[in-house]
Amino acid sequence: MKITIKDVEYVAKLARLSLTVDEKNKFAGQLNAILEYMDELNKLDTEGVPPTSHAVVIKNVFRTDKVEKSDASEDIISNAPEKENRFFKVKKVME
Repeated sequence: MKITIKDVEYVAKLARLSLTVDEKNKFAGQLNAILEYMDELNKLDTEGVPPTSHAVVIKNVFRTDKVEKSDASEDIISNAPEKENRFFKVKKVME
């Protein structure tokens, strides 16, 4: 697949970019070079190579969620500037 100046102009229009003639030629050349390299990669034999999403093996480092009872609620409420029973008291924000 060859990238034409018209293709570059179309993408520039979508991106709301104004390009000079030199820039259009430059980008068309660069994009064609990328596609030529991709064609080279497509020629490689990848039979038997498993697909990967990461270059290295990763694992989930998060712990599992579990509900636990907390006795710290009194300590938290004690720091509130205003409170009512076990709840924070805040100013009304809706009219």
